[in-house]
Amino acid sequence: MNKLKQSIPENAKKVFAGKLFDVYQWEQEMFDGSKQIFERVTKIDTAVVIAFTEDGKILVLNQEQPARGKYTSLPSGMIERGDEPMQTAERELLEETGYVAKELKLWHSHQLHDKVVWTYFYFIAKGCRKVSEQKLDVGGEKIEVMELEMSEFLDMLLVQKIKGSEIIMKMMNEDLIVIDKEKTLDKIKNYFNN
Repeated sequence: MNKLKQSIPENAKKVFAGKLFDVYQWEQEMFDGSKQIFERVTKIDTAVVIAFTEDGKILVLNQEQPARGKYTSLPSGMIERGDEPMQTAERELLEETGYVAKELKLWHSHQLHDKVVWTYFYFIAKGCRKVSEQKLDVGGEKIEVMELEMSEFLDMLLVQKIKGSEIIMKMMNEDLIVIDKEKTLDKIKNYFNN
C-alpha cells in the first residue's frame, strides 16, 4: 500500500465529529516563528473494485441515489470502522453486483486531496462470477450492473463518464495506456497557435 501523504498531527484536537467527516485543528509554528491554526478533515476511506468477469468483461454500475442522482461507477463503498480495505472490496462487489471474485488483489491506493485525509484503495478482481442477487441498501440505491468490453470501459474512462482520472494516470504510469508524445505536442502546438 502507498504511504499516506497527509495525516493528522498528534497534537491536533477533534473539533467536529460527523457521520462521514471529522475535523481536526492544531497550532502550527510558521517559518517566521509566528503561530497559526491549521485544519484538516478526515473522511472514511473508500474501496473501489475493477472487476473482470470470467470471460474478461468489466463490471460497471449505472447507479441512482437520493442525494447524488444518476451516475456511472465501479463497485465501491466506504470502509467501515474495524474493516480492512479488502473486506470492503469483497463485500461491496457482492452487495452491489451479486458477483464474487476468484482472485482479489490491491492494485493501487492514493489520497485525493491535500486537506482531506481520505484514501482510495483500488482492487483488481479476476474471474468474477455471479453467485447471488444484489443486496442493495433498502430505499437508498438503485444499481444496474453492466458487463463491458475493455474498449467500452476505456472510452467511458477517457470521457470521464466514469470518474477515473487516477485510474488513467496509474495505467499510463505502468505503460498500459501509451500516448505518442510527439503527436500530442504537435496537436497542442497547433491548437494553441491557431
